[in-house]
Amino acid sequence: MSWGTELWDQFDNLEKHTQWGIDVLEKYIKFVKERTEIELSYAKQLRNLSKKYQPKKNSKEEEEYRYTSTRAFLATLNEMNDYAGQHEVISENMTSLITAELTRYVQELKQERKSHFHDGRKAQQHIETCWKQLEASKRRFERDCKEADRAQQYFEKMDADINVTKADVEKARQQAQLRHQMAEDSKAEYSSTLQKFNSEQHEHYYTHIPNIFQKIQEMEERRIVRIGESMKTFAEVDRQVIPIIGKCLDEITKAAESVDHKNDSQMVIEAFKSGFEPPGDIDFEDFTQPMKRTVSESSLSNSRGDGKSEPKFSSKSKGKLWPFIKKNKLMSLLTSPHQPPPPPPASPSAVPNGPQSPKQQKEPLSHRFNEFMTSKPKIHCFRSLKRGLSLKLGAGPEDFSNLPPEQRRKKLQQKVDELNRDIQKEMDSRDALTKMKDVYIKNPQMGDAASVDHRLAELGQNIEKLRLEVQKFEGWLAEVEGRLPARTEQPRRQSGVYETQNPSGVNSCAQDRESSPDGSYTEEQSQETEMKVPATDFDDEFDDEEPLPTIGTCKALYTFEGQNEGTISVAEGEMLYVIEEDKGDGWTRIRRNEDEEGYVPTSYVEVYLDKNAKDVHKPLQKISE
Repeated sequence: MSWGTELWDQFDNLEKHTQWGIDVLEKYIKFVKERTEIELSYAKQLRNLSKKYQPKKNSKEEEEYRYTSTRAFLATLNEMNDYAGQHEVISENMTSLITAELTRYVQELKQERKSHFHDGRKAQQHIETCWKQLEASKRRFERDCKEADRAQQYFEKMDADINVTKADVEKARQQAQLRHQMAEDSKAEYSSTLQKFNSEQHEHYYTHIPNIFQKIQEMEERRIVRIGESMKTFAEVDRQVIPIIGKCLDEITKAAESVDHKNDSQMVIEAFKSGFEPPGDIDFEDFTQPMKRTVSESSLSNSRGDGKSEPKFSSKSKGKLWPFIKKNKLMSLLTSPHQPPPPPPASPSAVPNGPQSPKQQKEPLSHRFNEFMTSKPKIHCFRSLKRGLSLKLGAGPEDFSNLPPEQRRKKLQQKVDELNRDIQKEMDSRDALTKMKDVYIKNPQMGDAASVDHRLAELGQNIEKLRLEVQKFEGWLAEVEGRLPARTEQPRRQSGVYETQNPSGVNSCAQDRESSPDGSYTEEQSQETEMKVPATDFDDEFDDEEPLPTIGTCKALYTFEGQNEGTISVAEGEMLYVIEEDKGDGWTRIRRNEDEEGYVPTSYVEVYLDKNAKDVHKPLQKISE
């Protein structure tokens, strides 16, 4: 099977076919190139997808990736990044092994094809020239033969005519012989040309054209083989990365199998465990006590039962523990430091030994909270409360006192570990510089030993500062670990702080060190570096540590027994100092001595304001009406 023998007369069709083969090859190159672009685009999109869902450094998201489920998701993202890399490898290999090689081969193929068809056209032109020479020799032989016949006929005619001279006959005979000689020469030339043409034609169709067509056939077969090999390479490039892609998928499966729901649940406990014990039972508040009062107290009961002097609280806030009160309600409580005072008796004779302070029923928790806010001994407790509010509005303090005990302990431990790592780094740097200094001392030509002294001093100072920091945080850590509640400790309710009457405020402050109004853990001795709420007149009142100056005196018109927090008991006719006027709430702040002061109903005393009485602490005599 040879194109030279089978297709000896299909030169033009072979030229078209080989051009079509080159076009097919270029089309395949374009296909592979577009495939590589798709692989690159896919890899880029996969990388962007993986990057999009990667946790940001030093962010809250990074902390969330400590759970097994989120770690598995992070491993999936990393494997997808490697998966994208394999698609980039596919693109690179296809570009180098197929696209580049075939592009170079197409250029060589075009040059070879051009050369072969140039030789074929040259052979065709040669045989066509030989054919034209043969035709010319043939036409010349034919013409000479016809001329010889006409000359012979003319000679015979002259020879038969008796009127023609002998000289004319001889001339006609010589002319006929010349024409016959020219015809013989043309015949010989035509025969020679014909033999030569037949030889050239045989060599053309049986030697030159078969050789040229054979080369063209080999060229075409090489093209077909090459495109087949390229298609095989196309598949092999994909097959080479399948094991690595399989490993990526195996790692994703392994990460998915590593998800442990029990471990994640335990980590949630460790992350949010506060260390507090559950609250205890709420005491029963008896509201039936006013009905059991005597007839002599009916006027007081009526006066308190008319709804004008009793503060009204909504059913939702009544009896609710203050850590669970909404922020706006809590702030409204902070701005109401006093409950309404009791009204004065109808007349001094209505009650024996002067009018007594009406006995009040057990106040609800929200009322107790008001008393807590008004008592002077609770100043440091209120500051802890205020700090708890400010912690919700700004950053936490350095000692993490805004966190519950368990969480605070973990944060402090992390801080200590971090500082120890920093100390180790500084010590390593110092050791390296010390060795360098020793080398400089032994070999002065390598450097000046004094040049590292300044850096060594800085490192020593840094290490000392870090050690002080470690000691500070370790102290806080030891304090927290020593104060964590034991498992056998009875549950305590924060409401117990307000239901227990303790004028000194010691127990309430101890409770305050365990909890704050927003449910966060606070500590009185911590450094208050958090953002503070804007100062108000009420805050200034509690921040003022100096005793208030006296602005006058007063005389008790009736006996008043201060049973609630912030009030003071007075006897009828007693003289006391006034340190704060009635601000419209019905209470006047008085002082008996430097250690005893509080509020009494304004209607129970007669006030004598005297600017000259400021800071006068002369003993006042108890007088009677």
